[in-house]
This record gives sequence, C-alpha cells and structure tokens, in this order.
Amino acid sequence: MKTEIQAIHFKADAKLRDYISKKIDKLTTFYDGILDSQVYLKVHNVSEKENKEVEIKINAKQNSFVKKEVARSFEAATDLAVEALKRQVKRFKQKTADH
Repeated sequence: MKTEIQAIHFKADAKLRDYISKKIDKLTTFYDGILDSQVYLKVHNVSEKENKEVEIKINAKQNSFVKKEVARSFEAATDLAVEALKRQVKRFKQKTADH
C-alpha cells in the first residue's frame, strides 16, 4: 500500500515516517481493499501540551476513512488514529459481508 506523508510547516524525520507507515500498513490485515493513504502532520503553536495533530485518510475500493487526532506526540496521535480507523475498517468490512 502506498502511504503519502506530508509534514506541514516542519520536516518530519525518517524514524517518524517509518513508524507511521508501519502502523498504517497493519490496517491491510483487517481489510484487503485498502488502496492508499494520506497522512497530514501539523504542529499547533499554542501553550497547550497536546499540540501535535495527525490526520489520516485511507482510500479503499468502495469507501474512504478519515480520522484526525491530537496528542502530546505524533506517535501517540498516530496510535489513537490508527485504532479508530481499525474499528471503522472492521465495521465497514462486516457491513459489506452481511449484504
């Protein structure tokens, strides 16, 4: 699966990119109809500690899934978003299997 990662207004290092790619690639074990994904990384310049935002968009054969999460680190936000996407993908696969 092709994963496109865009860091907005900063440079994401290779370690972070690899971490995100591995997490998103695991979603294909739940639904093999996933075609590609886009990831947007943003840092909000606010005084709050939770200022890292990750938005993940997954394109599948008949549908697309989007989840946005904010956390203290990009890794934590990625974990939260991937877990939510995993539930969405499983629910979609179950619905299509029932019909």
